[in-house]
Amino acid sequence: MLQTFRKAFQIEDIRKKILYTLAMLFVVRLGSQLPTPGVDPNYIKDFFANQTGETFNFFNAFTGGSFEQMSVFALSITPYITSSIIMQLLTIAIPKLEEMQKEGEDGRKKIATITRYVTVGLALIESTAMAVGFGRRGLLEEYNFVNAAIVVLTLTAGSAFLMWIGERITEKGVGNGISIVLLINILSRVPSDLTTLYETFVKGKGLAKGGLAAFIILAIILALVVFTVVLQDAERRIPVQYSQKVQGRRSVGGQSTNIPLKVNTAGVIPVIFASSIMQFPIVIASFLGKGNGTGIGSEILRGLNSGNWCNPSHLQYSWGLIVYIALTVFFAYFYTSITFNPLEIANNMKKSGGFIPGIRPGKPTVDYLTKILNYIIFIGACGLVIVQVIPFFFNGVFGAQVSFGGTSLIIIIGVVLETVKQIESQMLVRNYTGFLNNKGNAMKNSFLGF
Repeated sequence: MLQTFRKAFQIEDIRKKILYTLAMLFVVRLGSQLPTPGVDPNYIKDFFANQTGETFNFFNAFTGGSFEQMSVFALSITPYITSSIIMQLLTIAIPKLEEMQKEGEDGRKKIATITRYVTVGLALIESTAMAVGFGRRGLLEEYNFVNAAIVVLTLTAGSAFLMWIGERITEKGVGNGISIVLLINILSRVPSDLTTLYETFVKGKGLAKGGLAAFIILAIILALVVFTVVLQDAERRIPVQYSQKVQGRRSVGGQSTNIPLKVNTAGVIPVIFASSIMQFPIVIASFLGKGNGTGIGSEILRGLNSGNWCNPSHLQYSWGLIVYIALTVFFAYFYTSITFNPLEIANNMKKSGGFIPGIRPGKPTVDYLTKILNYIIFIGACGLVIVQVIPFFFNGVFGAQVSFGGTSLIIIIGVVLETVKQIESQMLVRNYTGFLNNKGNAMKNSFLGF
């Protein structure tokens, strides 16, 4: 990976793209430190100090600490992520959007435009909820309409500006801009989490005990990273053979290829969906100032709170972890079912004269693809559960309260791998183009007698 970046910096146009991306990320981190006007900076810090688990830590990790500081980028790109998921689901449910998506580049531009409007609408709703919900409880230095409106407009504009930066990175930089912005936000929290681990398990301990704790922590992190890399890159390749056709005096086709099915087909989406559903009641209760009582409702909220999972002194609340695992597996199947259609793949193969060796075209091919897909989804979902549950286990048993969890790890590794692959593809295209140009110049010089 380091060698790839070193070679990329030797190529001028790719070097400019990388430097442009770094400059945009500097702006992102700079904006994350700018406070929102009219906000009491100590309120959110005190609020977080009284929270446990991932009630708001999950959101704070995605915003790179901007939410905890209530900066102008407090909403980060979470409204854009939510709107993108909503549009992807609506594209399956609404025929008009599905037709628009099939129109090619023009259709995708129209959907992107709609996604931007939905993003601004969601940012407006979220910022209003924060300004009103937290504002009444002390977030604003003076709670009135003007100050609340300033907070709403500032947070909405900040989220829209981050969306613009992400699109500019995609256009003029390297990688997917939105993913890169999310990556830098999550990475900004890693040093703080490592410091927390050091102070909790290593600092003040003896040399042998502290060294052993540091070794175990590094071994666990390394094992999770390696496992996540394997999970993200693993794929099942289904062989496809195309029949040979005769056109005029020559034959075409007859080639062999494959359909690559990623083991983690849905990526991090199932984890995000499951986490959002588990945390939604807790967030609403926090806005209303509820959840600390002794009733049945409070007991349910404690079970939904990941801070109580795997805790030896509160094992009765670990039922929430079982619900979380079930939701992750469900959304892995659900999201893959709406993004990968075996019937459409089988029909396209049949129209192109392709078939899977040993499987007849038509319904047998659909059944075969469905069977393989269900098997792969289950393995991928189990992998997601393993990556996600291990941090919960150590947080509950050993009290390692950090925001850096399985979701963050999957996003970091996924974005890094995709960005490196994109840089390598750009280098390959450039080298290939340079080879053709050099070959063309050599032929031209030979023709002219040089």
